[in-house]
Amino acid sequence: MRKGLIFFLVVNVLIVAFLVRSVFTLLLLLVEDASDDAIHHAEIPAPNSGLIDNRPQLIPKIIHQTYINESIPEHWRAGQQSCIDLHEDYEYKLWTDASSRDFIASEYPWFLDTFDNYGLPIQRADAIRYFVLAHFGGVYIDLDDGCNRRLDPLLSYYAWVRRTIPTGISNDAMGAVPQHPFFLRVIEELQSYNRNWQLPYITVMYSTGPLFLSVIWKEYIGEGQNEESRVRVLMPDEYNKHAWSFFTHHRGSSWHGKDAMFIFWMGRHWMLITALGFLIAGIVGICLWWVYGRMMLLGTPKGQPKTRRLPFWRRPSSKDYELVERHEV
Repeated sequence: MRKGLIFFLVVNVLIVAFLVRSVFTLLLLLVEDASDDAIHHAEIPAPNSGLIDNRPQLIPKIIHQTYINESIPEHWRAGQQSCIDLHEDYEYKLWTDASSRDFIASEYPWFLDTFDNYGLPIQRADAIRYFVLAHFGGVYIDLDDGCNRRLDPLLSYYAWVRRTIPTGISNDAMGAVPQHPFFLRVIEELQSYNRNWQLPYITVMYSTGPLFLSVIWKEYIGEGQNEESRVRVLMPDEYNKHAWSFFTHHRGSSWHGKDAMFIFWMGRHWMLITALGFLIAGIVGICLWWVYGRMMLLGTPKGQPKTRRLPFWRRPSSKDYELVERHEV
């Protein structure tokens, strides 16, 4: 009886340990505030400040954006044009589906099969931004982000990403020097994260999107970096909350489907989902205990009386201790 119980408990502990290990980095993301690598208010000169000219330019003056073709939808043109108008001395690169594939085929042929076989176009749009930053360096900006001021102050970091709410980082605005080790790590890991999770939203987020990038980032910063390999983090206030912020935000996320709406609903009702989770876990635990009890009864040899087990929910009575009392006498 005791050996069986120990085996039952060990198996359950191993299952829980495996599940925790599988999502350990995701759990760590919940408590990661990026404060160690944050780009603080005091570091960023005001727009048109003379201090901007005194800062080193590390990241090349290149702006990358992506779209299916060169016909940008009307609701994104103002944001796109704001970035072009504010940065006349920057090189502007619009990566279409065709030019993106040509670039991968020419420079990264080992990735071409994965690139071609992505099930959703947004996955290719995600992947190409990592490759062009690793290759050319520069600043990547989503088309639903417009520019509110010049990006020159951000060129003085070796690499930067944007903090997102509630946790992790986003891939809609990023910058880096060519061959930065973080983005080299990102493009190296894309193939190993290329899995279909059945729901399109989860598949995109965890194979190429912000959740994928956040997991790689969390693992990367945990290894300890020097200044050149460090990834700085642009915080929400600096992103788009104020007149002195770098970006404006416009309507986007055109790839979100009904599954994304369901996941957003879960996020708004997280307390209910948590309570249901504990309830389901309790029911599963009771069922496992019942199965364990049945297995113990079936394992009793023929002719031997079956041991009457005490239910784990009942307090023992004085009759249960009869044999103990006799032994003591």
